Amino acid sequence: MRSLHQLISGILVISVYLSVFSEGSVHKYAGDKFVGKGNAFVVHGGNEGIYYSLTLFSSSDENQSSNGESYIRFDRITFRRPQQYSNTTTMIQAIVFEVDDRETIGGSAYGGQREVCCTPDLAKLGVCSQGQIIHRPSQKNPGWPQVFSVSFNIDEQVATMPPKSIPITRTGMYNLYFIHCDPNAKELTIEGKTVWKNPMGYLPGRMAPLMNFFGFMSLAFIVLGVFWFSQYARFWREILALQNCITLVITLGMFEMALWYFDYAEFNETGVRPNGITVWAVTFGTVKRTVARLIILMVSMGFGVVRPTLGGLTSKVIMLGATFFVASEVLELVENVGAISDLSGKARLFLVLPVALLDAFFIIWIFTSLSATLNKLQARRMTVKLDIYRKFTNALAVAVIVSVGWICYELYFKSRDVYKEKWQAAWIIPAFWQVLSFSLLCIICALWAPSQNSMRYAYSEDVSEEFDKEDTLTLIKPLSMASKDVRSVAEARLPLGNNGVANIDLEEDKTEFEGTGEGSLNWIEHSETD
Repeated sequence: MRSLHQLISGILVISVYLSVFSEGSVHKYAGDKFVGKGNAFVVHGGNEGIYYSLTLFSSSDENQSSNGESYIRFDRITFRRPQQYSNTTTMIQAIVFEVDDRETIGGSAYGGQREVCCTPDLAKLGVCSQGQIIHRPSQKNPGWPQVFSVSFNIDEQVATMPPKSIPITRTGMYNLYFIHCDPNAKELTIEGKTVWKNPMGYLPGRMAPLMNFFGFMSLAFIVLGVFWFSQYARFWREILALQNCITLVITLGMFEMALWYFDYAEFNETGVRPNGITVWAVTFGTVKRTVARLIILMVSMGFGVVRPTLGGLTSKVIMLGATFFVASEVLELVENVGAISDLSGKARLFLVLPVALLDAFFIIWIFTSLSATLNKLQARRMTVKLDIYRKFTNALAVAVIVSVGWICYELYFKSRDVYKEKWQAAWIIPAFWQVLSFSLLCIICALWAPSQNSMRYAYSEDVSEEFDKEDTLTLIKPLSMASKDVRSVAEARLPLGNNGVANIDLEEDKTEFEGTGEGSLNWIEHSETD
């Protein structure tokens, strides 16, 4: 318990840390340093999908979230350098370009290495000015890329970029970089923020459809909840422990979808992610997924159906659930409470891999337990329970197959979209998992819906003992059962006979056996008389 408490405390620390440095569509720069990339020194200012403006741009309406305008606004961008490096003039340039225009940035002389900053050889060719970014006009989007600059004068330690707003007239994935080409300008830092806005609000373009999606899912959970709770209230005397667990999952799902909707709505209105709501939405979702997996595992083991308890497996099931909760909570917090830009590949793999391995372990354990439970039900001839378990197994098998197929598609999608050019369809990937889990929940609700016959699915000690006695009796049958055995043996020889011979043999065997039986009884009576 102590180690679990430490892990939960660590999760809270991570969430607080991330909430300090995340601003959503308002990208903040707090002393970020320029990093060398080739012959350039770069700070990545952000990248987001933005839809084109629905109205003409007007600076007076910039503070309204849903005024139909799209823009990137630079607000109090300040560059600083130490005093010992302030004896030179240094130009810093900001370049904004759409991902389709990435080939217009940089160049090379005589087919050599591609550089971002203009080299002496390119300057001699008149292609660019030495010390500045190499860029060419876009053929698809006139007036782009957008490049503007600010310079340090001699002995100046601070340079401030004038406020500027760039209207977006073409839908695309836009990138912002701050670049300088002076190798002697060391320890330069940037402060300030940029605001990225879409026509209907501050939500990034790839996330905007999810707000409506979570609104739809909230309504779907409400409909499911009305059905389930009405049945629950109607047959409350016949409720099973399993049905109480399903009620908990539905309740958690309703809260999760509602919290995600309000999280996205607030994000869209202010441009700053409401970290409190986000943490609660993440936590409700993680608890729901953990409880759902544990319920499916326990049902697969036959808990409450063919066994009253889990016995020695209880601690292992709890440990697996706790580990999955911690791993999933950390992953979701880092992905949703942090900056909106995706994690790097290695960082994401480090967080995703434990969750994937735990999910695989859940699946293996579930289907292994289901196989054993189905065999028990079939051996004990519990046809009603066997039928519902077969439907449950088929639903799980379909869900797993669909999940594997979607994972393959997701990997293919991301491998072919290195530059996020398909950002408008990216929301479908997380939405699919929500739809799949909701569909599986609906199937489980249909199979185990509260009814007047709910108790027939529950574990019955009397039935269990009855079947155990039958299994024992088959090993020590009394003599009076011998006639049934002989009949079954005789019936087994029926196919071997031709033209009624088998029937004659059967009659002879029955007559012989009856005579033997009567003789035995006469002998017993005679002995008693004597």
